[in-house]
Amino acid sequence: MMVTGITVGLMHPGSMGAAFGAQLRKQNVRVLWCTDGRSRQSCARAENAGLEGVQNLAQLVAHADVLLSLCPPAAAVDVAQQVAACGFDGRLYIEANAITPRRVQDVAELLPGTKVIDGAVIGSPPVGGKQPTLYLSGDPDGCSQATALFAASDVKANVLGTEVGAASALKLSYSSYQKASRVLAALAYGVADASGVADELLKIAGKRGGSYLTETDYIPKTASRAWRWSPELDDAAALLREIGLPDDLMRAASRVLHQWSDARDRELSVAEALSLLQVDQGREGNAEP
Repeated sequence: MMVTGITVGLMHPGSMGAAFGAQLRKQNVRVLWCTDGRSRQSCARAENAGLEGVQNLAQLVAHADVLLSLCPPAAAVDVAQQVAACGFDGRLYIEANAITPRRVQDVAELLPGTKVIDGAVIGSPPVGGKQPTLYLSGDPDGCSQATALFAASDVKANVLGTEVGAASALKLSYSSYQKASRVLAALAYGVADASGVADELLKIAGKRGGSYLTETDYIPKTASRAWRWSPELDDAAALLREIGLPDDLMRAASRVLHQWSDARDRELSVAEALSLLQVDQGREGNAEP
């Protein structure tokens, strides 16, 4: 079923956002994005996805029936503030970033006249046949509208209920394990490689099904995505703290990812990625215990 007569404003056309926009275009949905201040890479992704550029956020807000926020987690509330300043109200705002339920509530409070739906994407961008799940929670009518947008696409919508924050809690629960596990796997391999026993480590890990330790090719991918993953684990740590669980592991994993900040979107070898994690011994001596 094609969705017609709907205009979606997308913030922003990163790898996930552009892929979502392309899926909406296949459903005959008009998708706008704001060109102001965006990189050449963003422009190329938007063009390839068939998105329609507008000059500024005010124009995007004025013409959109639905706003879909898919941006770096750290920017989610700032983006909502900018939208609020442009007078977006009475329509649908899908907050689909990996942030804490409390920050989703902050977004909702910034947009009091708007149906703010909590969303969370689990899975890879919907390209090449991949089918991520868009979990939704909040106002039933808003969730139904969001579900209809992606009904015939490779994005599979799943409504969790009416509580704003449920989708984000699920996302952070999953990513706190998945992303921290990738960090641990990289460090474990780094130790083994530096000690000349990497092959034996992989043999041991290979005896256990689904071990991230065997996926050494993912170490450079983790490095190139660390700029997005580190703020996400900061939010996971905040959620753990809010519910009374220790946040130390998530904070530590985030600090490791931060050391890969210079690897953003770069193509690296495993050795190059591990070299970026080398701790300066002088700085290590002054580190917090």
